Amino acid sequence: MLDVLTVVTAVAALLLAAWCGWAAYRDQPTKDWHFIGMAVVTLLALVQLAVGIVQLARGEKPEQGTTIFVAYLLGSAACVPAAGFLSLGERTRWGSVTVAASGVVLAVLEVRLFDIWGG
Repeated sequence: MLDVLTVVTAVAALLLAAWCGWAAYRDQPTKDWHFIGMAVVTLLALVQLAVGIVQLARGEKPEQGTTIFVAYLLGSAACVPAAGFLSLGERTRWGSVTVAASGVVLAVLEVRLFDIWGG
């Protein structure tokens, strides 16, 4: 895996979590700017998914197993978009809390992906 991409994705996810957490603290729902941030973080996760699949196709193997690696890749790509859709249905501060939580979850998934690959 690309270590730089993993770190950038994790940092972007934590920044999104802090931003949406601040909005929740101020009793605000997710706004258009938050969705742009979610799109950026999702794009990074999708790039990581593509890189991971290409590395697997080239014959490289994660230390802890291919199945769990692919499952974590798919989960990390779906984490933030799922929370974004949930926040659309919950137009209160709890929508912002949901997105903030997904940012933290994505950062943890990134650390785990790094560990599974053999970092």
